[in-house]
Amino acid sequence: MAISVSISHITPITLFYLLLLLLLSSTITTTTTTSALNITSILSSFQNLTSFSSLLCSTSVAPDLTRRDPVTLLAVPNSYLSTSPSSDLTRRLPPSSLGDILRYHVLLQYFSWSDLRQIPPSGVLVTTLLQTTGRVHSNFGAVNITRDPLTNSITIQSPAPFSPSNVTVLSLIKTLPYNITILAVDSLLVPYDFNLLASETRPPLGLNITKALIDGHNFNVAASMLAASGVVDEFEADEGGAGITLFVPTDDAFGDLPGNVKLQSLPADKKAVVLKFHVLHSYYPLGSLESIVNPVQPTLATEDNGAGSFTLNISRVNGSVAIDTGIVQASVTQTVFDQNPVAIFGVSKVLLPREIFGKDSAGVTSKPGNAVVGTTVQPPETSPSPENSAGFSGPASHLSSPPGFREEITSKGGRYRMQSCIVTVCCIGLVLVKL
Repeated sequence: MAISVSISHITPITLFYLLLLLLLSSTITTTTTTSALNITSILSSFQNLTSFSSLLCSTSVAPDLTRRDPVTLLAVPNSYLSTSPSSDLTRRLPPSSLGDILRYHVLLQYFSWSDLRQIPPSGVLVTTLLQTTGRVHSNFGAVNITRDPLTNSITIQSPAPFSPSNVTVLSLIKTLPYNITILAVDSLLVPYDFNLLASETRPPLGLNITKALIDGHNFNVAASMLAASGVVDEFEADEGGAGITLFVPTDDAFGDLPGNVKLQSLPADKKAVVLKFHVLHSYYPLGSLESIVNPVQPTLATEDNGAGSFTLNISRVNGSVAIDTGIVQASVTQTVFDQNPVAIFGVSKVLLPREIFGKDSAGVTSKPGNAVVGTTVQPPETSPSPENSAGFSGPASHLSSPPGFREEITSKGGRYRMQSCIVTVCCIGLVLVKL
């Protein structure tokens, strides 16, 4: 005998709205949790890490952290930072040298607490942010993490034999799965072969960038633009932190610009962004550029416009350093100046950011009423680099997603899923109403 079940008219409508709310809530949650993470903001909620957080900001390391993901940060609590030997380092070293020591505390790999407990006694070699600067020899910019199988204590030190500096992990401060882990350690960790005496006595470079370009005899246009814009003062002021690397187009490169690209007609703010797009906020000698750890590098323009924007893709092609902006492919033609903490390289083309000159760009820094002159070249499609493995078979992968890449892709994916969900639920609702 067949049994018929009657559904009231209100039930399908109620079910429709419940489904819609649940799906939208799930989508919004997914999108929100993948937004950019600010480590210094996280540290601010822990009173015992205020001094360490202040050091990150005063040495210009904090901006580097907002563009790194995944990372494991080794933070020194206030009580340990105020005692020797850590207090000696913070008191004696200039910001540039102290900044490099702090970069040595940023591991470019995510470790959960359970991951640390599974580290073999032989140890695991992990790349740090210091290694990416090119200011360390061999693999001395990496750390070796070991675990005592009897006590389960975790020790971190330089991979160099008989390294005098090591730290012990005290506790887990914070973890955001697969993105950030913050561990408390009992001291500042000093890289092997780090010359503390030279760091204390090294005089400021005092470089005149404009003069260096004029002396190069092939960069008069760039020198003129830098002097007129005023951004060169900002570049020179950044020497004392992580250092800077400038890619300067030759005079011929400016002459080869497409006819519809009028740099001189850009408003002052956009012109400044284009110039900052030619500068990395780290010192990279030529050898480090040729073997750069993360091929997608943020620029000074990235710092002004947000993670994931205005980045350069740097790689080695046919024996030379290639730079890809998304619409322009240039190569390094010569070394103009190279003395830590500043490197200046001549490049074969003007590096045009796709955010300003791409076909579909909206000109993120344009003022109302200012038209943006753009090329008709479509930005090439790029594939995401493999993620760093969280396993322990070896050092962190040298191929990682570009800063902000996952946030950007996930954000777009979230919007697409939201639209798909709304359409799907609307169709379900219409069917239910007709029942």
